[in-house]
Amino acid sequence: MNALAEIGAALIGGVLHRTATLSGGDLSQLVRITLTDGREAIVKNGPAPRTEAAMLKAIAASGAPAPAVLGVSDEALVLEPLPAGGALHDAWASLGSALATLHGAKGERYGWAEDYAFGPLPIANGGTSGWPSFWAERRLLVHLAHLPPVLARRLEVLAADLPNRLPARPKPALLHGDLWGGNVLVTGSRVSGLIDPACYYGHGEVDLGMLTLFDHPGADFYRAYGPLEPGLEERLVIYRLWPALVHLRLFGGGYRPMVERFLSDAGV
Repeated sequence: MNALAEIGAALIGGVLHRTATLSGGDLSQLVRITLTDGREAIVKNGPAPRTEAAMLKAIAASGAPAPAVLGVSDEALVLEPLPAGGALHDAWASLGSALATLHGAKGERYGWAEDYAFGPLPIANGGTSGWPSFWAERRLLVHLAHLPPVLARRLEVLAADLPNRLPARPKPALLHGDLWGGNVLVTGSRVSGLIDPACYYGHGEVDLGMLTLFDHPGADFYRAYGPLEPGLEERLVIYRLWPALVHLRLFGGGYRPMVERFLSDAGV
């Protein structure tokens, strides 16, 4: 951690005075640094700091809250500290508004300019001609070789039917890509920042699927987010499959029942 702190201090032209290790989740290290001139910053590593920096800048450019990027290299990302410590259930309206703002930023195609990763697990972001093919090829079928045959066959059946289940060409919205409560900083009743993104452009409902995988947004969230399209619940089952598959591969067989449940809910 001291090495990471030293790298972060050097990236913003300061001398390290004090460090404090933070909880950075399962896939990266995170440290808060204080410099001798009094400045403070958050330093983290990860699979691709420069790509994450570009994602955070895209979120901020949309008007949604995100920490400012203070410095970046191939080894580390240095971020502005943001006020936090609040509870997400006090900020559902703020999150709904922030997410609507984020999804209001549109791209020209699905995907992202670069591939990314959750730790050792790659995230393919190459564009495709339509949205069902993107979700099938980049988010579902990439897992086939890592699944038990019975699950792989069911996933193939679902992927083949996606043109009948997902919109063909929704406007490509800027997605956070890993939107769960742990990646939302809250102070009081306000979301101060969206962090740890895995951004790409796609159907905005993808972020809703991830958010509702573990969290339970209140009515204030949906009022602030805005109107939802008919058939949302059927599509959310499909969109939740990707994070379920990611969890299965990263964290083991305890997540197999979740994958099986979503496949069953999808009718395959």
